[in-house]
Amino acid sequence: MPRRTISRRCEPGGQWRMLLPGVVLLQNGEATDEHKIHAALLHSGPGSILTGVRALDRYGLRNLPHTDEVHMLIPANRSAADCGFVHIERSRRLPKPRPRSGVPTAPVPRAVIDAARRTPHKDAITAMMAESVQRGFCLPQSLADELDAGRRASKEPLRGALLPILGGARSVAEADAWRLWQRSDLPECRWNVKLFGADGTYIAQPDGWCDELGFAWEIDSLGHHAGDTGFRDTLARNARYAAAGIVVVQTLPSRLRSEPDRVVAELRAALDSARLRPRPDVRLG
Repeated sequence: MPRRTISRRCEPGGQWRMLLPGVVLLQNGEATDEHKIHAALLHSGPGSILTGVRALDRYGLRNLPHTDEVHMLIPANRSAADCGFVHIERSRRLPKPRPRSGVPTAPVPRAVIDAARRTPHKDAITAMMAESVQRGFCLPQSLADELDAGRRASKEPLRGALLPILGGARSVAEADAWRLWQRSDLPECRWNVKLFGADGTYIAQPDGWCDELGFAWEIDSLGHHAGDTGFRDTLARNARYAAAGIVVVQTLPSRLRSEPDRVVAELRAALDSARLRPRPDVRLG
């Protein structure tokens, strides 16, 4: 088809849309995310790999920052440039792609770190890292290995976000709790361990657990525990803690930032109370 015809059909009000140079959408409606991803593949050329937020979306992750960008990896010896919604990154360390609905996609650890490097908000970075681990898409150490193998200039901010995840935190709120505990000279705490009674009965999986004292810390958001089911589950959990003789403190996530000193004072008081009683007969799963 002559270029003149293509150009005319891509004019405002025309039948088609020019998404990228040489890439035409054969309709005049808004391009979908899928249209943009396939356009980015055509623009990037053979051997290109989808990474970043759009890659994580294809794996089914939900806690993702909004972006209009499609982030593509290409071999280091290739020449292609950013254009429109496409960000091109040349890499000497291309991962083995995994096909996701026909699109060559970076593995989750690489996609998380690539997305994190282009995300300015620390909470959004932590949320991506936490969800990828919490939902079993990758191990914390896989994220650490990917970060260590990447570009030096962007490592330190991401390492700060990753530390709580390596320590056992599995959400932004738990990461805040982990940092607060670490800087408060409190006894050793483990994160997200399963607790069982002496007879093997499941008790709970507290956000924080001080094993030497049998003390549990729960970061309980209003949203997660609201509604009939959430409220019933929380009451049942607290009843199991009480029956097992476990001292537990519940903290709203917002208080970890708005009044950290008061939270630490409450933790210290509860830990002192736990010291006055024998450690409950509780086992870790």
